[in-house]
Amino acid sequence: MDIQQLVEGFRKVATASVADAVDKVAGARGYLDHGLSPRINARRIVGPAATVLEGPCVESAPPTHALDLIDEAPAGSVICIATGGYADVAVWGGLMTAGAFANGHAGAILDGGVRDIEEIRRDYDFPIIARAVSPGTTVGRFRTLSSQEPIQIGGVWIHPGDIIVADVDGVVVVPRAHAEAVLEMAGDIDRREAEQARLIVAERSLRKWLAKYGRI
Repeated sequence: MDIQQLVEGFRKVATASVADAVDKVAGARGYLDHGLSPRINARRIVGPAATVLEGPCVESAPPTHALDLIDEAPAGSVICIATGGYADVAVWGGLMTAGAFANGHAGAILDGGVRDIEEIRRDYDFPIIARAVSPGTTVGRFRTLSSQEPIQIGGVWIHPGDIIVADVDGVVVVPRAHAEAVLEMAGDIDRREAEQARLIVAERSLRKWLAKYGRI
């Protein structure tokens, strides 16, 4: 299954089902910690990860790797920026959003802050999930160290090309090697839970269903 087929498939399954499927298929947690939240809108983000690592600095330096990656990553990418969880500066703002929007990217997942919220909402409506909102610049505080290498955000490793599935329920990283199996299982979970919900409504009882199936 090619990347576009995977992306289309993951758009149709629940984020919670994807998280459950990653647990089972990959044998490890795939969902990022609860500190990351949608900051611009409630639009779903699905696409292959393009990664950037940032770290502290004392000199003034532009976020070169991030700027280059926004221009060079394939359209539909999810730009993921790791900072080690440092959230008191904005690693993303209006100009980076303009570049990501122009290049057709799917969204951004930020281990740090985002700024220019009103501008982004007004001009681009571009989906961004970030650890914080901050007006502070990274210039003189942080610099980009690398791009398209494995990074860690929210306790989960993200490799370039892993599938990101994110919405108001949270962010899930699907390892590319397991993506087809995770997609199949997530679809099965969605179908099973839809049927179970119908049974609960028909029986007008959650306890009867729990007694029958032994899980929730």
